[in-house]
Amino acid sequence: MSITGDTGLVAGVDTHRDTHSAALCDARGRVLSQRQVPATPGGYADLLAWATAAAGTGQQLAWAIEGTRHYGLGLARHLAGAGQQVAEIDSTRHISKRRAGKSDPIDAVRAARELLARPHPGQLRADGDREALRLLMCDRDNAVQSAKTARTVLTSVIVTAPSQLREELRHLPAARRAQACAALACPAGADRLTRVTYQTLTGLGQRITTLATTAAGLEAQISEIVEDMTPGLVAAEPGAGALSIAQVLLSWSHPGRIRSEAAFAMLSGTAPVPVSSGRTDRHRLNRLGDRQLNRALHVIAVNRMRHHPPTRAYAERRKAEGKTDKEIRRCIKRYLARHLYRALTHPAPRTT
Repeated sequence: MSITGDTGLVAGVDTHRDTHSAALCDARGRVLSQRQVPATPGGYADLLAWATAAAGTGQQLAWAIEGTRHYGLGLARHLAGAGQQVAEIDSTRHISKRRAGKSDPIDAVRAARELLARPHPGQLRADGDREALRLLMCDRDNAVQSAKTARTVLTSVIVTAPSQLREELRHLPAARRAQACAALACPAGADRLTRVTYQTLTGLGQRITTLATTAAGLEAQISEIVEDMTPGLVAAEPGAGALSIAQVLLSWSHPGRIRSEAAFAMLSGTAPVPVSSGRTDRHRLNRLGDRQLNRALHVIAVNRMRHHPPTRAYAERRKAEGKTDKEIRRCIKRYLARHLYRALTHPAPRTT
């Protein structure tokens, strides 16, 4: 996808819900033309026709699109289906935004120039099973967070409930408490406050129970897709569950998207960042990258340090060398980034 010399064009696109703004730049980043189209199939076709007409038959054309998993997904799919070269561009904050200002046309030009400046353009993440996995993970996360919020509200309501009811419920484990509240029946002849209290407790208990059942069903679907995409990987990796491997799959996407295990470690935020200067030679913690991927690796590392004998032996050896628990976890997470990247890029052959 590289644009070399003066023989290529890059179309940068800043995507929004209703409109997409595009800027066509040459290989040196000079703006040749700009256009805004509606975010509809007709607008996608108009944008493609505009860019291909400008490129003609003798020039390469590459697309740099912000938000390819949000507002720009429809355009990215349309262009990929037409055989175009499409690269993902991060829509995060840049220092240049503070210096040059911000508008849709400015952001479109910035996207095109960012692609030109990259030695390794970001490939589109895969559709199909990976996109299905992403949707299931989003749905499950929403169910889990909603249940967590409902449990917090339930606890606060129990605190102000009548004394006898409060004593019946407050000491129950969280799961049993929700089930007990879902089965409550208001006493006959109760006053309005008592009726509303029972109604609130019953509704919250039923909601929590339903959300827990929903989350469990979604997790079963996630496990099925993970097993289809990486047969045997969950069972082969100590400390890793289907949810952790699912997040690793979402960030990795497909073979060839991440060019090396070092790049995958940088993406996951597990590669130390050099901050050396003069006579000072040191590294600092990397707080950038995909934080959801970093969290998944953290969960696997913690589980291994608790239950995996070889990892526990490694941790004890590093602790004897003077390493802290945090430093040991960081070492293990860096190892996991390398190991899982290789396991996904070069999977073991299936056995029948």
